[in-house]
Amino acid sequence: MLALVLGALFFAVTAALLLKFATADGDFTLVSRGPAKREEVEGKVVWITGASRGIGEILARQFASLGAKVILSARNTVELERVQNELISKYSPSRVEVLPLDLSSGEESLKEAVQKAESLFSGAGVDYMVHNAAFERPKRKAIEETEKGLQTTFNVNVLGTITLTRLLAPCMLKRGRGHFIVMSSAAGKCPAPGQAIYSASKHALNGYFHTLRSELCQKGIKVTIVCPGPIETSKVSGESSSGQSGSSEKRVSSERCAELTIVAATHGLKEAWISYQPVLLVMYLIQYMPTIGYWFMDKIGANRLDAAERKGNTYSWKLFFGRKKKSA
Repeated sequence: MLALVLGALFFAVTAALLLKFATADGDFTLVSRGPAKREEVEGKVVWITGASRGIGEILARQFASLGAKVILSARNTVELERVQNELISKYSPSRVEVLPLDLSSGEESLKEAVQKAESLFSGAGVDYMVHNAAFERPKRKAIEETEKGLQTTFNVNVLGTITLTRLLAPCMLKRGRGHFIVMSSAAGKCPAPGQAIYSASKHALNGYFHTLRSELCQKGIKVTIVCPGPIETSKVSGESSSGQSGSSEKRVSSERCAELTIVAATHGLKEAWISYQPVLLVMYLIQYMPTIGYWFMDKIGANRLDAAERKGNTYSWKLFFGRKKKSA
């Protein structure tokens, strides 16, 4: 009798965990945390790159709603001012600053930006650096990428981001505290057919910032790397969620992505994954059973490129089984 009860209990718990995993929008550690800790960001200075639209804009809103002081950076000054005005209309003007920034502008320009950011809010200094700006190219085959595409992507996603970090980190070290929040990608954890250069840039960020944390964590520097899968951006940018008409891709909303990002940071998580299935499953496979995970990705690689060319669903379970040929 006891064996039957224990067996039923085991079955029920297993079923509940599988259901939770099937419907989750983030990794187990992340979704098991509660809401963001307001006390961790209230009154703190948060510098956000890529803040003129998309997830960066929403992160600015959500940080401001938690009482943070925000510095908005991006190349598009007109859009930056729009976001600033929207935040000022809802929150105190003294809590929002604009700092135009081009990550590919070189070290001297970035050094000036760091000095400016550190001087804002009466010289309070930057508590959170949110690396959100990124350049993403249209999907194409790895061997079709150009040198120009490679340089443009790495100048923004890698070299500019790392240079900005290298210049800002000493300021944080002097204060004995600081937190880098890195908006990476699921493409930085797994193969991403059609996005080889973008994926390479995100792998580079993951490697750099995990190493940075290991070197500086005992000196008060924290790093949270966030790896989102497909994200819905239509409500922010006015574009379709995938840039593809007729696509049925299931994507996590930008608002939810920003919310979970702040949850991850304020709970001190070192890495967080944000996605629905099947991307979340692939990330787990690559992380814990790489042979199976890479076999799975090899099975869908060519089919994903085909789906991208047809502007179809590039995150579907059906990719594993290939595209069905139309009958003559």
